[in-house]
Amino acid sequence: MLTEEYKDRADALRRIALLVEYDGARYSGFQWQPDSPTVQSELELAIEKLTGERVRVAGAGRTDSGVHARGQVAAFLTSSAFPPETLLQAMNHHLPHDISVQLASEVDLDFDPRRDALSRRYRYAIYNAPTPSPLLRGRSCHVRGELNISAMERAAGLLVGAHDFASFTRSPEIAGASTVRQVTEVSLYREGRLLILEMEGNAFLTHQVRRTAGALVEVGRDRMTIDAFTGLIHSPTPGLAGPTLSPAGLCLEEVRYPHPGPFPKHVNLETRSSAPKIYS
Repeated sequence: MLTEEYKDRADALRRIALLVEYDGARYSGFQWQPDSPTVQSELELAIEKLTGERVRVAGAGRTDSGVHARGQVAAFLTSSAFPPETLLQAMNHHLPHDISVQLASEVDLDFDPRRDALSRRYRYAIYNAPTPSPLLRGRSCHVRGELNISAMERAAGLLVGAHDFASFTRSPEIAGASTVRQVTEVSLYREGRLLILEMEGNAFLTHQVRRTAGALVEVGRDRMTIDAFTGLIHSPTPGLAGPTLSPAGLCLEEVRYPHPGPFPKHVNLETRSSAPKIYS
Protein backbone atom coordinates (compact mmCIF):
# COMPACT_ATOMS: atom_id res chain seq x y z
CA MET A 1 0.00 0.00 0.00
CA LEU A 2 1.28 3.45 -0.88
CA THR A 3 2.03 5.80 1.99
CA GLU A 4 0.63 9.34 2.02
CA GLU A 5 3.92 10.86 0.81
CA TYR A 6 3.68 8.90 -2.45
CA LYS A 7 -0.05 8.97 -3.19
CA ASP A 8 -0.01 12.37 -4.87
CA ARG A 9 2.50 11.23 -7.48
CA ALA A 10 1.49 7.59 -7.91
CA ASP A 11 1.08 7.99 -11.67
CA ALA A 12 4.80 8.69 -12.04
CA LEU A 13 5.98 5.91 -9.74
CA ARG A 14 7.08 2.35 -10.38
CA ARG A 15 7.94 -0.36 -7.87
CA ILE A 16 10.99 -2.49 -8.60
CA ALA A 17 11.56 -5.87 -6.99
CA LEU A 18 15.10 -7.16 -6.52
CA LEU A 19 16.50 -10.61 -5.85
CA VAL A 20 19.54 -9.94 -3.69
CA GLU A 21 22.48 -12.14 -2.72
CA TYR A 22 24.95 -11.10 -0.05
CA ASP A 23 27.72 -12.15 2.28
CA GLY A 24 26.55 -10.80 5.61
CA ALA A 25 29.88 -10.98 7.45
CA ARG A 26 30.55 -7.21 7.27
CA TYR A 27 27.00 -6.09 8.00
CA SER A 28 24.85 -5.59 11.08
CA GLY A 29 21.98 -7.37 9.39
CA PHE A 30 19.70 -6.36 6.54
CA GLN A 31 17.70 -3.63 8.24
CA TRP A 32 18.95 -0.03 8.34
CA GLN A 33 20.72 1.11 11.52
CA PRO A 34 21.94 4.66 12.22
CA ASP A 35 25.59 3.91 13.00
CA SER A 36 26.26 0.49 11.50
CA PRO A 37 26.68 -0.86 7.96
CA THR A 38 23.66 -2.79 6.73
CA VAL A 39 22.58 -4.37 3.46
CA GLN A 40 19.54 -2.08 3.23
CA SER A 41 21.65 1.06 3.54
CA GLU A 42 24.03 -0.13 0.81
CA LEU A 43 21.13 -0.85 -1.55
CA GLU A 44 19.62 2.58 -0.87
CA LEU A 45 22.97 4.28 -1.45
CA ALA A 46 23.41 2.47 -4.79
CA ILE A 47 19.94 3.56 -5.91
CA GLU A 48 20.65 7.15 -4.91
CA LYS A 49 23.91 7.16 -6.88
CA LEU A 50 22.09 5.84 -9.93
CA THR A 51 18.80 7.76 -9.86
CA GLY A 52 19.44 10.71 -7.55
CA GLU A 53 16.49 9.55 -5.43
CA ARG A 54 16.62 8.86 -1.71
CA VAL A 55 14.31 5.88 -1.37
CA ARG A 56 13.45 3.34 1.30
CA VAL A 57 14.12 -0.30 0.37
CA ALA A 58 11.89 -2.93 2.00
CA GLY A 59 13.09 -6.49 2.46
CA ALA A 60 11.33 -9.82 2.84
CA GLY A 61 13.46 -10.89 5.80
CA ARG A 62 15.37 -8.93 8.43
CA THR A 63 18.43 -11.14 8.55
CA ASP A 64 20.59 -10.71 11.65
CA SER A 65 24.15 -9.46 11.87
CA GLY A 66 26.52 -11.78 10.03
CA VAL A 67 23.78 -13.80 8.30
CA HIS A 68 24.00 -14.39 4.55
CA ALA A 69 21.33 -14.51 1.84
CA ARG A 70 21.02 -16.14 -1.55
CA GLY A 71 17.34 -15.35 -2.03
CA GLN A 72 16.53 -12.11 -0.25
CA VAL A 73 13.74 -10.18 -1.98
CA ALA A 74 13.59 -6.40 -1.71
CA ALA A 75 11.54 -3.66 -3.35
CA PHE A 76 11.52 0.11 -3.71
CA LEU A 77 9.55 2.91 -5.36
CA THR A 78 11.16 5.02 -8.06
CA SER A 79 10.15 7.68 -10.57
CA SER A 80 13.15 6.89 -12.78
CA ALA A 81 12.58 5.54 -16.30
CA PHE A 82 15.43 3.03 -16.20
CA PRO A 83 14.29 -0.46 -17.27
CA PRO A 84 14.84 -3.22 -14.68
CA GLU A 85 17.78 -4.67 -16.63
CA THR A 86 19.59 -1.32 -16.54
CA LEU A 87 18.84 -0.88 -12.84
CA LEU A 88 20.30 -4.32 -12.15
CA GLN A 89 23.57 -3.69 -13.97
CA ALA A 90 23.99 -0.14 -12.69
CA MET A 91 23.21 -1.02 -9.08
CA ASN A 92 25.79 -3.81 -9.14
CA HIS A 93 28.32 -1.27 -10.41
CA HIS A 94 27.70 0.86 -7.31
CA LEU A 95 27.30 -1.95 -4.76
CA PRO A 96 30.22 -3.36 -2.73
CA HIS A 97 31.68 -6.72 -3.72
CA ASP A 98 29.73 -8.67 -1.07
CA ILE A 99 26.25 -7.58 -2.24
CA SER A 100 24.81 -8.36 -5.66
CA VAL A 101 21.43 -7.90 -7.32
CA GLN A 102 20.66 -11.12 -9.19
CA LEU A 103 17.30 -10.17 -10.72
CA ALA A 104 15.22 -7.01 -11.09
CA SER A 105 11.59 -6.80 -12.15
CA GLU A 106 8.81 -4.20 -12.23
CA VAL A 107 5.92 -5.21 -9.99
CA ASP A 108 2.58 -3.80 -8.85
CA LEU A 109 2.78 -0.62 -6.78
CA ASP A 110 1.25 -2.39 -3.77
CA PHE A 111 3.72 -5.29 -3.79
CA ASP A 112 5.16 -5.80 -0.30
CA PRO A 113 8.09 -8.24 -0.17
CA ARG A 114 7.49 -9.06 3.50
CA ARG A 115 3.70 -9.15 3.84
CA ASP A 116 3.06 -10.80 0.47
CA ALA A 117 5.48 -13.69 1.12
CA LEU A 118 4.02 -17.14 1.64
CA SER A 119 7.13 -18.60 3.25
CA ARG A 120 10.85 -18.26 3.81
CA ARG A 121 13.45 -21.02 3.61
CA TYR A 122 16.66 -20.90 5.63
CA ARG A 123 19.73 -23.13 5.43
CA TYR A 124 22.11 -23.73 8.32
CA ALA A 125 25.47 -25.38 7.61
CA ILE A 126 27.44 -27.24 10.29
CA TYR A 127 30.98 -28.34 9.45
CA ASN A 128 31.24 -31.57 11.45
CA ALA A 129 34.92 -32.53 11.50
CA PRO A 130 37.81 -32.86 13.98
CA THR A 131 39.56 -29.73 12.66
CA PRO A 132 38.18 -26.45 11.25
CA SER A 133 38.10 -25.61 7.56
CA PRO A 134 39.52 -22.16 6.74
CA LEU A 135 37.65 -22.18 3.41
CA LEU A 136 34.28 -22.84 5.10
CA ARG A 137 34.90 -20.66 8.14
CA GLY A 138 32.63 -17.88 6.94
CA ARG A 139 29.93 -20.22 5.61
CA SER A 140 29.45 -22.74 8.41
CA CYS A 141 29.70 -23.41 12.12
CA HIS A 142 32.45 -25.82 13.14
CA VAL A 143 31.26 -28.63 15.44
CA ARG A 144 33.74 -31.30 16.56
CA GLY A 145 32.90 -34.85 17.55
CA GLU A 146 30.63 -37.55 16.23
CA LEU A 147 26.95 -36.67 16.13
CA ASN A 148 23.98 -39.01 16.49
CA ILE A 149 22.34 -38.06 13.20
CA SER A 150 19.44 -40.47 13.65
CA ALA A 151 18.44 -38.79 16.92
CA MET A 152 18.81 -35.36 15.33
CA GLU A 153 16.52 -36.42 12.47
CA ARG A 154 13.85 -37.60 14.90
CA ALA A 155 14.03 -34.33 16.80
CA ALA A 156 13.94 -32.25 13.59
CA GLY A 157 10.74 -33.97 12.51
CA LEU A 158 8.99 -32.67 15.64
CA LEU A 159 9.41 -29.07 14.48
CA VAL A 160 6.87 -29.30 11.66
CA GLY A 161 3.54 -27.64 12.33
CA ALA A 162 2.21 -24.58 14.13
CA HIS A 163 3.95 -24.31 17.50
CA ASP A 164 4.86 -21.74 20.09
CA PHE A 165 8.61 -21.37 19.46
CA ALA A 166 9.28 -19.06 22.45
CA SER A 167 12.03 -21.44 23.61
CA PHE A 168 13.90 -20.79 20.36
CA THR A 169 14.11 -17.00 20.52
CA ARG A 170 15.74 -14.48 22.82
CA SER A 171 13.64 -13.59 25.85
CA PRO A 172 13.11 -9.84 25.11
CA GLU A 173 11.29 -10.66 21.86
CA ILE A 174 8.38 -12.41 23.57
CA ALA A 175 7.04 -9.35 25.43
CA GLY A 176 3.58 -8.67 24.04
CA ALA A 177 4.10 -10.49 20.72
CA SER A 178 3.00 -13.89 19.50
CA THR A 179 5.76 -16.48 19.25
CA VAL A 180 3.62 -18.99 17.31
CA ARG A 181 5.05 -19.81 13.90
CA GLN A 182 4.12 -22.34 11.19
CA VAL A 183 7.03 -24.54 10.10
CA THR A 184 6.03 -26.36 6.91
CA GLU A 185 9.18 -28.34 6.08
CA VAL A 186 12.38 -29.39 7.80
CA SER A 187 15.24 -31.35 6.28
CA LEU A 188 18.51 -32.59 7.75
CA TYR A 189 21.14 -34.16 5.50
CA ARG A 190 24.86 -34.47 4.85
CA GLU A 191 26.96 -32.97 2.07
CA GLY A 192 30.36 -34.52 2.76
CA ARG A 193 31.47 -33.15 6.13
CA LEU A 194 28.73 -30.51 6.09
CA LEU A 195 25.55 -31.26 7.99
CA ILE A 196 22.75 -29.14 6.52
CA LEU A 197 19.57 -28.08 8.31
CA GLU A 198 16.88 -26.51 6.13
CA MET A 199 13.72 -24.99 7.55
CA GLU A 200 10.78 -23.44 5.72
CA GLY A 201 7.96 -21.58 7.40
CA ASN A 202 5.63 -18.62 7.18
CA ALA A 203 8.00 -16.55 9.34
CA PHE A 204 10.76 -16.99 11.90
CA LEU A 205 11.60 -15.47 15.25
CA THR A 206 14.93 -13.79 15.97
CA HIS A 207 17.64 -16.48 16.29
CA GLN A 208 15.03 -19.24 15.82
CA VAL A 209 16.97 -21.22 13.21
CA ARG A 210 20.33 -20.75 14.94
CA ARG A 211 18.91 -21.84 18.31
CA THR A 212 17.17 -24.77 16.63
CA ALA A 213 20.48 -25.86 15.10
CA GLY A 214 22.14 -25.52 18.50
CA ALA A 215 19.48 -27.63 20.22
CA LEU A 216 19.73 -30.31 17.52
CA VAL A 217 23.51 -30.44 18.02
CA GLU A 218 22.88 -30.99 21.74
CA VAL A 219 20.63 -33.91 20.80
CA GLY A 220 23.32 -35.21 18.44
CA ARG A 221 25.89 -35.05 21.24
CA ASP A 222 23.51 -36.97 23.54
CA ARG A 223 23.38 -33.99 25.88
CA MET A 224 19.65 -33.57 25.31
CA THR A 225 17.04 -36.31 25.06
CA ILE A 226 14.27 -36.40 22.47
CA ASP A 227 11.79 -35.90 25.31
CA ALA A 228 13.63 -32.77 26.45
CA PHE A 229 13.66 -31.43 22.89
CA THR A 230 9.92 -32.15 22.64
CA GLY A 231 9.45 -30.13 25.82
CA LEU A 232 11.06 -27.10 24.18
CA ILE A 233 8.26 -27.20 21.58
CA HIS A 234 5.21 -28.29 23.54
CA SER A 235 6.05 -26.64 26.88
CA PRO A 236 7.94 -23.56 25.71
CA THR A 237 10.22 -21.77 28.14
CA PRO A 238 11.32 -18.35 26.84
CA GLY A 239 14.90 -18.37 25.58
CA LEU A 240 15.70 -21.89 26.84
CA ALA A 241 16.72 -23.59 23.58
CA GLY A 242 20.22 -23.33 22.28
CA PRO A 243 23.07 -22.68 22.23
CA THR A 244 22.71 -20.00 19.55
CA LEU A 245 25.12 -21.11 16.86
CA SER A 246 27.26 -18.73 14.78
CA PRO A 247 25.50 -16.52 12.21
CA ALA A 248 28.16 -17.59 9.68
CA GLY A 249 26.31 -20.85 9.07
CA LEU A 250 22.93 -19.28 8.30
CA CYS A 251 21.66 -18.27 4.87
CA LEU A 252 18.25 -17.05 3.67
CA GLU A 253 17.85 -19.30 0.66
CA GLU A 254 14.46 -18.45 -0.77
CA VAL A 255 11.29 -16.43 -0.29
CA ARG A 256 8.13 -17.86 -1.85
CA TYR A 257 5.20 -15.84 -3.19
CA PRO A 258 1.82 -16.63 -4.72
CA HIS A 259 2.15 -17.47 -8.41
CA PRO A 260 3.52 -15.87 -10.53
CA GLY A 261 5.57 -13.99 -7.94
CA PRO A 262 7.77 -10.92 -8.46
CA PHE A 263 10.04 -12.57 -11.08
CA PRO A 264 7.63 -14.40 -13.43
CA LYS A 265 9.94 -14.22 -16.49
CA HIS A 266 12.64 -16.24 -14.77
CA VAL A 267 11.79 -19.91 -14.54
CA ASN A 268 15.02 -21.27 -13.03
CA LEU A 269 14.79 -19.69 -9.58
CA GLU A 270 14.25 -23.00 -7.78
CA THR A 271 17.18 -23.45 -5.42
CA ARG A 272 15.79 -26.25 -3.27
CA SER A 273 18.26 -29.06 -2.81
CA SER A 274 17.38 -32.73 -3.37
CA ALA A 275 17.73 -33.45 0.33
CA PRO A 276 16.86 -37.06 1.20
CA LYS A 277 15.33 -36.27 4.61
CA ILE A 278 12.24 -34.09 4.34
CA TYR A 279 9.61 -33.73 7.06
CA SER A 280 6.38 -31.99 6.20
